[in-house]
Amino acid sequence: MTAYDFSDVEAFLDCHPDLFEEYLLRKGKCDAVSRWLKEHQPAKVSMEDKPTPGREPLCSAQADGLQRRSSHLELRRNFARSRAMTAHRTYDEHVQSSVRRRALLRKASSLPPTTAHILSALLESRVNVPQYASSAIDYKYRLKESNEREFFLELVKDISNDLDMTSLCYKILINVCIMVEADRCSLFLVEGPAHKRTLVSKFFDVHSGTTVLPSSSVENCNEVQVPWGKGIIGYVAEHGETVNIPNAYQDHRFSDEIDKLTGYKTKSILCMAICNSDGEVIGVVQAINRNPSGAPFTEDDEKVLQMYLPFCGISISNAKLFSASRKEYERSRALLEVVNDLFEEQTDLEKIVRKIMQRALTLLQCERCSVLLLEDIDSPVVKFSKTFELMSPLICNDHEISMEKLSCSDWLINNSIAELVASTGLPVNISDVCQDPRFDSEADQASGFHIRSVLCVPIWNRTHQIIGVAQILNRLDRKTFDDADQRLFEAFVIFCGLGINNTMMYNQVKKTWAKQKQHMFFLFSQMLSYHATCSKVEVDRLKAAKIPLMSELGIDRFYFNDFSLDSDAMITASLRMFLELGIVQKFKIDYEVLCRWLLTVRKNYRTVAYHNWRHVFNVSQCMFVMITTAGFQDVLSDSEILALMVGCLCHDLDHRGTNNAFQAKTESALAQLYGTSATLEHHHFNHAVMILQSEGHNIFANLYSKEYSNMMQLLKQAILSTDLTLYFQKRTTFFECVLSGEYSWTKKEHREVLRSMLMTACDLGAVTRPWEISKQVAELVTSEFFEQGDRERSELKLTPSAIFDRNRKDELPSLQLEWIDGICKPLYEVQ
Repeated sequence: MTAYDFSDVEAFLDCHPDLFEEYLLRKGKCDAVSRWLKEHQPAKVSMEDKPTPGREPLCSAQADGLQRRSSHLELRRNFARSRAMTAHRTYDEHVQSSVRRRALLRKASSLPPTTAHILSALLESRVNVPQYASSAIDYKYRLKESNEREFFLELVKDISNDLDMTSLCYKILINVCIMVEADRCSLFLVEGPAHKRTLVSKFFDVHSGTTVLPSSSVENCNEVQVPWGKGIIGYVAEHGETVNIPNAYQDHRFSDEIDKLTGYKTKSILCMAICNSDGEVIGVVQAINRNPSGAPFTEDDEKVLQMYLPFCGISISNAKLFSASRKEYERSRALLEVVNDLFEEQTDLEKIVRKIMQRALTLLQCERCSVLLLEDIDSPVVKFSKTFELMSPLICNDHEISMEKLSCSDWLINNSIAELVASTGLPVNISDVCQDPRFDSEADQASGFHIRSVLCVPIWNRTHQIIGVAQILNRLDRKTFDDADQRLFEAFVIFCGLGINNTMMYNQVKKTWAKQKQHMFFLFSQMLSYHATCSKVEVDRLKAAKIPLMSELGIDRFYFNDFSLDSDAMITASLRMFLELGIVQKFKIDYEVLCRWLLTVRKNYRTVAYHNWRHVFNVSQCMFVMITTAGFQDVLSDSEILALMVGCLCHDLDHRGTNNAFQAKTESALAQLYGTSATLEHHHFNHAVMILQSEGHNIFANLYSKEYSNMMQLLKQAILSTDLTLYFQKRTTFFECVLSGEYSWTKKEHREVLRSMLMTACDLGAVTRPWEISKQVAELVTSEFFEQGDRERSELKLTPSAIFDRNRKDELPSLQLEWIDGICKPLYEVQ
């Protein structure tokens, strides 16, 4: 068994204060806590404090050893100082408010003034209740004996700076116990509407020796409820009178049930009402058994409580106001979070509904939430097509229950309440479903989920049409949904309706666009088949032609001269490369389809100076040589080889003789369609897909669905890799892997980078040819660049850069050397 040093345990507790606090609350002993409080008493109660020079002393020594304040002016100053410290402020969980505000201002000033950013800033704020420790109980007793005036002011100050209702009630009870020397005290607060008021106590029978503040979590506290007008407490609340009973058992209003349960003997009772500034009863305090031995409470006890309880009423009213404002803040913040969710997610209906329901469960503190969407919003017949549900994790063991799982056994699908709301557009709030005839109790029993209360409201779209209903079931505190809950839920559902409506509209637009895209693609295919596809005569001629051997064509050498072949010979050479690689047999490519595809690909290259059919044949021949002579057939899969070869032949389809920058400058149709990032490369890929999907051109037709999808991804990645911007992004990673030797062909990302570098190496491969061939290619590239420069000067009224400017052709040799040394040479050296 591992032994731990005391320092290790202490360090662990320092890092986990919440764990230590929880352990202390559960197992801490009263005498140990009392000793700690005595040793850590505030300076004002210390017996050995000496007056600070330059300041009036707080306490003067007395004959009995007690100390008391010697200046009422200093007392008032301390009181004012404590009030100033408890000003109502907005706090952050981790930093001070001023620092937080400056951070938010910096954030807001550094971002565009969009609604989403403003919401994000608002959502980061928090409102916390300032906590202040109560004075030590021993100090209060000593102060009571020494100076009653200061004792009374101390008790008033003790509660005046507390806005947390739990802490405040606890302090009031302790102070009342000390004030009237009661053995036990209870505090009941008035809750509920005027027609249905009850008295609720979170702290029942608190005795004067309590030194540890109970947990402030309301959910963990056992409430004691007393009906209005029942018993002594109910009588005092109803009539606002003081009840002082010397012998409780002689009063008919007294119930001895608590005494029987606890074994405690109640003798004397002093019960008084707590009123707010308007004289309305907001609570009742009850003191039991005046010490010693349950002596009757005196008139002096009544008088001192009559003076103290108005201050308690003011503090309780303030705490209620603060609690209500904080609750409204949290609710408003939750609505802002819903709006923020709408900005983040408007594409997936299920995701946005799940977020909405999660917010509803948290915001309204209910057990279950449901959203039901209508099948047809224009139909007079109410029929729900989609049902989403979510259950609160607080009542569910499985926190990850899906909506589909819950919707299977849901009584709401055919629920008359939901149908009623959908048909009338009016909200329904049922406090007790057992008393409502619209509720089906049999369905409730069959579902296994007991429903107590239901709040159901309609969901409207932006044209004020009902698109569904939203329902919440059973408040977690077992109370009914009140008017405030209904108003909040209706406001909440407004945002839900906007989000759901936007998402549904997005899906409709997406479907419509898909249909239009399919229709446009069909029209393009028809145009392609008429204008840009090869003729049947060409296909038959190529199909019947004898394909020369690889050695006869010379395509198996790096120094191959493509200028030795004409356009038709390059077609037959391309066929030979496909046959030599064995991919025609492996992927069962129909020979006639392959011939037709090659002829159509050639036909879709324009007659520009460089980026034409001859260039892509040169690139594919370079790829063929690298695969067959450099051992890449052992590294690359058959699918990757086929995708690379097809990518080489298609990587410049329909090239216009201008680069991406020119497309962006002229705001061409291609730039508007594909954007300014890899504009031409996306167009080349889409053009390749159009050819493949034309009738009789799909060389991938015999692939399985998964293989086909994978092949299209490989082809897209191969064509987009010819964008030099992407090359610069990936080559650093490639160089590091190669030079360090830390690469693995089993890693998907390493294989992808390798294929990208192979495509770039082949695309730039003309610089590796013999001087005569390379010089001829450079002249073609220069001619095409100069033509683009001329268009920039004449059409755009711009001065082209040096490499595109024929007026600066003398600079070409140095520019070409920079191109070779900076871009081409590092790639070939590392390979």
